[in-house]
Amino acid sequence: MTGDAPREQTYDRRMLEALVCPQTQAPLSFDAERLELVSKAAHLAYPIRNGIPVMLIDEARQLD
Repeated sequence: MTGDAPREQTYDRRMLEALVCPQTQAPLSFDAERLELVSKAAHLAYPIRNGIPVMLIDEARQLD
């Protein structure tokens, strides 16, 4: 794999839609560009690593 090759993601969009924010229980939106699940209610973005959502508050990125 070269640095220019797009990386292939293996995740189930239906599974992502079933997840909720662990802090607020609010729905999440999928940010395909950053590969994150965004909680607007908590102002957090949860990363998706190797196709697996990391739903830990300590691993989430704070949104501005």
